[in-house]
Amino acid sequence: MNAAATAAGDDGMDLPLEGVRVLDLSRVFAGPLCGQVLADFGAEVVKVEHPGRGDDTRDWGTRIGRTETTYYSVMNRNKRSITVNLQSPEGARLIHELLPQFDVVIHNFKHGGAEKLGVGYECLKAIRPDIIYCSVSGYDSSGPEAARPGYDLVVQGEAGLMAMNGEAGQPPLKFGVAVVDMMTGMYAAQAVLAALFRRERTGRGRLIEMALYDCGISITGYYGLEAMQLGHDPVRYGNAHPSIVPYGMFEAADGPFIVTVGNNAQFEKLCRHVLMRPDIVEDPRYCSNLERTRNRLALLSTMTELFRTLTRDVLLERLTACGIPCGRVSGLYEALTSERSRRSGLVRELPHPVAGKTYVLAPPYRLDGRRVPVRSAPPTLGEGTREVLQSLLRLSDEQLRDLQAQGVVTLPGETDAA
Repeated sequence: MNAAATAAGDDGMDLPLEGVRVLDLSRVFAGPLCGQVLADFGAEVVKVEHPGRGDDTRDWGTRIGRTETTYYSVMNRNKRSITVNLQSPEGARLIHELLPQFDVVIHNFKHGGAEKLGVGYECLKAIRPDIIYCSVSGYDSSGPEAARPGYDLVVQGEAGLMAMNGEAGQPPLKFGVAVVDMMTGMYAAQAVLAALFRRERTGRGRLIEMALYDCGISITGYYGLEAMQLGHDPVRYGNAHPSIVPYGMFEAADGPFIVTVGNNAQFEKLCRHVLMRPDIVEDPRYCSNLERTRNRLALLSTMTELFRTLTRDVLLERLTACGIPCGRVSGLYEALTSERSRRSGLVRELPHPVAGKTYVLAPPYRLDGRRVPVRSAPPTLGEGTREVLQSLLRLSDEQLRDLQAQGVVTLPGETDAA
């Protein structure tokens, strides 16, 4: 176990992917997130990075230490990092020599890039026929846009996601996080898990191809089908629900809160026992959700005025007593440092060799009643180069120094001092 893993305090949980090895050649978001999901479930994930700059995201966000940032850290927990210059013949040779000991390869090189570097599917399949090979690209690799680079924000625009986000009458709005990258990484991990399951039964590997645009279309969800059914874009309702009223964010006397009235019984309780206005539920315009939706503007105007007369604490107490789902709208820092997040162990503070400490978001998975552990903090650039290459390829210190002199790898110590 590496030092970071020891520091993180692996609790010995029996994880389902223990014994599986993943070679993560990807960078930025979608590919690394796929690798992180597999690492969270116990796979040994070795992240291969450029010897000089590492993953692009090591330069994005708020700096942590010398080689990590907040952006990088959210996709790379529970991994090792090795530096290999894949643009050199010696670098490609190292990957070929490592491959027989790995079960999965992930990459997101531009179209044709993997083949140019000698790590394309056919090349690696010849070395290990049962390899599970996951390629992440921007667009359909067999289509006319195969060579286009894929960027989350571009795909959010092209897939219609921005057009369904935000308030009516306002410009299209992107999501607060890189949602296409995030979902592509999750979809890719699902495909890899399915391929691993199949290989256990058949012994055969699999080529997996994931495209950001495909995943962007997939996550339009019910809005997407609504558009197809209507033959035009659905109306945007911002923080409100398109077909359930009242359902969304409102302002109390002292700040925003959420209320979600899902049925007529809840609406009656809201009117009679929360707002003390039985006349509203008795109004035929609001007798059913369909009627409330048709008369949305009038109802929400009344509700908005009434909610502003009460504090959040009063509203939430009454709503909770009536069994109506509700909650406070928290600031991001407030949510992360809340008692709820602390009790659930969702944010971990771990030691860092340079910064002193670093924060890591914990995996969301629970197995047998226990949260999957953070076994290691996101690695510093190349922290595992010496250990991984020596343990898996039996390279000597002299061979590693020669590779470093050729610019093929960088070794720990030099990377940390960069």
